[in-house]
Amino acid sequence: MISLRYHIVSITACFLALAVGVVLGSTALNGSLLSGLADQKKDLGTQVSDLEAQRNALKARLSDADAFAGTMGPKVVAGALDKRSVVIVTTQDARPADRDALKKLVGQSGASVTGELQLTNAFTDPAKADQLRDVVTRLQPAGAKFPTAGDSGTLAGALLGSTLLLDKASAKPQSSGDELAAALGGLTDGGFVKPSQGVQPAQLAIVLTGAQETGDGAGDRAATIARFAAQMDRSGAGTVLAGDPGSAEGAGPIGVVRADTSATSILSTVDNADSAAGRVATILALQEQLNGGSGRYGIAGNAQAIAPGVAAAGN
Repeated sequence: MISLRYHIVSITACFLALAVGVVLGSTALNGSLLSGLADQKKDLGTQVSDLEAQRNALKARLSDADAFAGTMGPKVVAGALDKRSVVIVTTQDARPADRDALKKLVGQSGASVTGELQLTNAFTDPAKADQLRDVVTRLQPAGAKFPTAGDSGTLAGALLGSTLLLDKASAKPQSSGDELAAALGGLTDGGFVKPSQGVQPAQLAIVLTGAQETGDGAGDRAATIARFAAQMDRSGAGTVLAGDPGSAEGAGPIGVVRADTSATSILSTVDNADSAAGRVATILALQEQLNGGSGRYGIAGNAQAIAPGVAAAGN
């Protein structure tokens, strides 16, 4: 006869055997799992090292290429804008070093810089768009025809285009000196621009921006710069909108222009003006503008080529 004690001993033995099996099984499994993870970690470490080496090699090649462009750039652009004049307009996030290097290259191309104008953050602030529009409308020169589009960027481009750019056909001022002074004075008093001393009208314009806009109203701010540059182009012999690669993104001024076929048909853009190669492309794009052409240049995915006259990769 099987006693109660026998049942208790049997059940205890079963649970003890199960516990021992679990411990032994988990120990073997953990050892195998840890060994596999260690192998994966080693493989990932090797991949990271390989990628870092590739990155460093690419950075070195880019540095060498940019140094070469910096050395050859003056020779490439020499005479490209001979006896022409250029006004430089910058946004507040444009890097001074890029502006100065571009200004130097303009001089090496044979052109003269007639002045500089910085657009402040208030210029692109959506909350101040109505104020900018009112100031621009009030300062409209006699006889100047402004576009019917009511956005502040287009209207500001019309005002500064008619005062800062020479007539495309005659290369003569489109407005009087008093009207230029009034336009710059009114926009300065409104906190929208900061002009350099003695700005004079020019045949061509470079609008230099920084990266893509961020935060609330980023799209509106980028669109204001894009429309401003496009209208400047319509007002004179040619304009190039230049910036760094981030400016070619969707929330960047160049990105906005490149998404608008009516703008890309007239306005040239360069998305790597933070490099020597991009600045050379900017000068060549101005030369192309003089000849009635336009294009999308740089290294971004929405660029058509690295520079005017250079086929895009894969073409």
